[in-house]
Parts: sequence; structure tokens; C-alpha cells
Amino acid sequence: MTQRVLTTESGAPVADNQNSATAGVGGPLLLQDQHLLEKLARFNRERIPERVVHARGSGAYGYFEVTDDVTGFTRAAFLDTIGKRTELFLRFSTVADSLGGADAVRDPRGFAVKFYTEEGNYDLVGNNTPVFFIKDPVKFPDFIHSQKRDPFTGKQEPDNVWDFWAHAPEATHQITWLMGDRGIPASYRHMNGYGSHTYQWTNAEGEAFFVKYHFKTNQGIRCLSGEQAAEVAGTDPNSHQSDLLQAIERGVNPSWTLYVQIMPAADAADYRFNPFDLTKVWPHSDHPLQRVGRLVLDRNPDNVFAEVEQAAFSPNNFVPGIGPSPDKMLQGRLFAYADAHRYRLGVNHTQLPVNAPKAVPGGADNYGRDGLMATRNGSRHDKNYEPNSYAGPVQTDAALSAPLALYGHTGTHAAPQHAKDDDFHQAGELYRLMSEEEKSRLVANIAGGLSQVSRDDVIEKNLAHFHAADPDYGKRVEEAVRALRED
Repeated sequence: MTQRVLTTESGAPVADNQNSATAGVGGPLLLQDQHLLEKLARFNRERIPERVVHARGSGAYGYFEVTDDVTGFTRAAFLDTIGKRTELFLRFSTVADSLGGADAVRDPRGFAVKFYTEEGNYDLVGNNTPVFFIKDPVKFPDFIHSQKRDPFTGKQEPDNVWDFWAHAPEATHQITWLMGDRGIPASYRHMNGYGSHTYQWTNAEGEAFFVKYHFKTNQGIRCLSGEQAAEVAGTDPNSHQSDLLQAIERGVNPSWTLYVQIMPAADAADYRFNPFDLTKVWPHSDHPLQRVGRLVLDRNPDNVFAEVEQAAFSPNNFVPGIGPSPDKMLQGRLFAYADAHRYRLGVNHTQLPVNAPKAVPGGADNYGRDGLMATRNGSRHDKNYEPNSYAGPVQTDAALSAPLALYGHTGTHAAPQHAKDDDFHQAGELYRLMSEEEKSRLVANIAGGLSQVSRDDVIEKNLAHFHAADPDYGKRVEEAVRALRED
């Protein structure tokens, strides 16, 4: 086999990769050593800004296979035939910690899927919980600041975490999820994924439906206690990454079954609570799960940086038959996710292999040009404006989804009130579904953090939320916090 030749970035052969050029034997280095300077300069620039949230992640390739007919609800081509398979990439992640954090921590998990469909890429960006802490994106930067490392102490502070939650009663439902038994998954394979937001499906006749996505793990739910997680994180910070990588390498391909809840669009206005509120779930008794298909992961990335770190998901990447809803958090993310990738990776990040659509030969076909790292600028025969007389790409005049009805006046409005909107009812329902052992662990997890808060008024505000969710819930948390603070 012919030995490959090491080259510089410009393609010139490298004569010596073990010794730098010097002014005589043992002398100082020479500025003219292009190979040395290029190598050090490139090394200094190997890292890109990490994600502000979802920084620590793992991913794998696989496919989605349709198992049930949903053409009555959506005209999305990748869902139009039972048995059809669509290639995909799925990225798992923790939310609050940095790239160097441990996997086995109490934190929501990101569950982001990129479907490489024949109509373009469809990105479904969700978590392993069906709800979230807040319902308006204007609060998102403040929420994340409260969960991240404190500017002074350089670590996550219970005072900051619980102070924000004290002023965000809508977080009570998600806190109950996070502090419960499912707060620390044993691995990425052993947790569910959810679209979390409400989305819109539109069928071939133009009828609109609102949907919620549920990816149920076929490996079964497995979680860690706080004590188990501390041991795992201390002995193998990369536990989730290792588990996913090794399982796929062994041919033990993890899978999830996709179900959706479907609500006719006309039912949304009079539903008993706001169906677009990210802190709420739709009861299955109202909208049962309907099976759609199976997601399978069967191939590991060859390069974690190129394919996991540079993977860019944006919830505004829709395909015909799927679109947004009035969910305010979703609406905020339609801008924020894509903008984050333009900052981290550059305006041409969609040309990277992991992000490039497979629907169009050669990648996306539009009039975007130039910018850093541009690789697709066209030739002398391609115009960079539209309309034109030179056979450039043209619009279809076919909307991807149904229009949303609008009314009223502009302004910073609170979400419209439905008959049974409140921040505590569903948190209480979740608590009452738990066994006695699950309740005890939930209370202990909450009290462990809340008891460390230095201000009594912040503790009292949080306790009021748990009392409002369920009297027994509040009473037990209050007693547990008091006992820990008296020790």
C-alpha cells in the first residue's frame, strides 16, 4: 500500500513533523517555519463556542420507519406510506451543564431529531420530559442564568436555582418531574423523548390538527437514584456516551416507538386549559396516543466534533404538512435556535455534511451566497437574485402548513385564559399518581436542594407552590426542609 504524504493546509509536503526549524542547533525558533506556525495557530482555533444550553451531547444515525397510516392528519411525504424509511440523526444532551460536565446528573435531557426527508430536513427538537419550566421565551435567558454557574462562586447555586423557581410558579410541574424518579436517566437508551411543544399537522385537504409527539423507549425506562448517580458520575463522567456508543457497536440498536396526540384545530380555542402552554400535558383520556412508527439508531458517528458538536437543529426546519402552533416557547425557539447556530458555526453551517439536506442533489437550492466558509456559490451561469430569466429555482406557491387565525391588538399580552388554566393542578395530579416510595424520594430530592437556600422568604415562596399543587405534597416538603435546616 502506498504511504500517504503528510501535507500543510496548502497541500505542500511536510519534510519534518518532529523538529521545528531553528537558528542553528539549539537556537531560537524561526518565524519562517510555516508548518510550525500553521500547526499551532490551527490548534488554538480547534474549539468553537459551546452551546449555551445542551452543551454536553451524544448522537447517532438511524432511521424512522412508518408503521401506521397517518395520512388523514398530515401530508408530510416521509409519513405517507407504511414501511417507508427515512434516514435521521438524533442528538441527546444534558441541558444546564457545560461541555465538560458529567452525564449522570439530575437535569432534563435534550432529544433532538433531524429527519433527512425527501422534502428537506425536518428538525424535531424536544426533551425527555413532556413539559418545561416556563411558558414564555422572554424568561428563558433569565431561567438559564439561574441554573448555570454563578458569576462569583463559579458553581451552580441553590439560592439562584430556587429563587428563580420561587418567582415562576408555572415551573412546579416540571420541578415535580425533575425531582422525581425520572430525573436522572440511567442512559440515553432508557428514557422517553417528547416533542414537548404543540405542533401543527395539515393533511392533503388542508385540514389542520395540533399534535404532540411521544417517543416511547423500547428498552424500558431505567433511572438512577441520587446516590447511584453520584457514584456513576464520579467513576465514569461519560457514562451515557459510553453506553450509547458501545450498544450500537455491539449491534444492540436502541429504538423508540413514536406516538402522537392529535387535537382538531377547531377544538383548541375552547379547550379547558391553554393547549399551547409548554408547562401542561394533554391528558391521554382527552387525546389518546396514536402510533406512527419506529425510530432506530444503528450507526455511530465517525467523528464526534464534526457530527455531534456541529449538528445544528432548528425547530423552524419544517416540511410540507408540518408547521408551528401558537405555543409561545416554540415561537421563540423558531428564531433562537437557528440564530445560535449562525453564531457558533457560521451562516453556512447548513452546508456541513451532518446538516445538509439530502432531498436536493448538491444541497439546498436557493440564492444564499458568500459568508464565512461558503462552499456553494454557484457558477458564472447562476444568478444570485430572484425572479430571474435564467432557469433559477422558483417558489412553489404551496404553503407548508395551514394559516393560523389572528385577532386583537399588538402588545405584551399574557397568554389567554382558559376555563381551567393554573400552574399547579397538573403538578398535583403527577404527585398523586406516584407510589408512596416515589413520593418519599421526590420530597427528599426537593428538600435536599431547597434546604440549602439562604433566604427564608425564597423557601416560603417555593413551599407555597407545593402546597397549592397538593396539600400533602406541600406538607411533606415543608417538614423535610425544616428537618434538614435544623440539623
